[in-house]
Amino acid sequence: MISKSVGKIFPLLENEVLANLSHQGGHLMGAKRKAAEKRNSNKGYNNVVDIKPFQKPSKQVNILPRNRNQESYVLSLLDETKDIVFGIGPAGTGKTLLAVQVAVKLFKEGAVDKIIVTRPAVSVDEDLGFLPGTLEEKMAPWTRPIFDVLKEYFNAAEITGMIQEGIIEISPLAYMRGRTFKNSFILADEMQNATPNQMKMLLTRLGEGSMMAVTGDLNQADRLKDNGLIDFTNLMEKSNQTCLDIVHFDQGDIERHAAVKAVLQVYGDE
Repeated sequence: MISKSVGKIFPLLENEVLANLSHQGGHLMGAKRKAAEKRNSNKGYNNVVDIKPFQKPSKQVNILPRNRNQESYVLSLLDETKDIVFGIGPAGTGKTLLAVQVAVKLFKEGAVDKIIVTRPAVSVDEDLGFLPGTLEEKMAPWTRPIFDVLKEYFNAAEITGMIQEGIIEISPLAYMRGRTFKNSFILADEMQNATPNQMKMLLTRLGEGSMMAVTGDLNQADRLKDNGLIDFTNLMEKSNQTCLDIVHFDQGDIERHAAVKAVLQVYGDE
């Protein structure tokens, strides 16, 4: 297992980063793109109803990491040899933003067919039953940051259509049990409150042609004992599984307003 924790922020030359990502992205996603083309070539031609498939908008996805840890994170997410990538660190370090951008990039390039978003909902016991509305409406308050990123690349009608067609799926963590996701990008967000059993259940949902990004901020964990994120990352440190990776972020990676850094320093979250 390759750990990519880097302690200090450093200035990146934008051209160098773009060239690096372009090379890595083009080389590393070749096999996934070929697999997608093979799937498309095997689709039947005897459809009774002429159904027009969802047309992927052409707006380009520009991923610009702003520090070394963000660069390591993006390169791991684009690396076809890394099936599960953990991004662990404080709020504002770009864990979720960059994961969504990579998911959209892979979708637009045909490397994946679906984007699956999951997270523990409401509380650690995930009791959604008392909330009104559909599942998507119940999850909306907790998935809003993700949709804010999606809106940079798709309009509201496109996002609605993608949800209706199952291209984008929003599922509470408990609803992932018993399923296997193929040719999908799975984003498991805010996983710092998952139990070890929940974490194991989540990580074993991965199917052929899929990859997963798992994010979490241990400073926001409601449970420190029996914590699935802490448990699995500790086990990973002792293993040599090269298809798994962890990128650790720290306070120096925060790219939000300067006041956010100041508040975190006041709380001693350094």
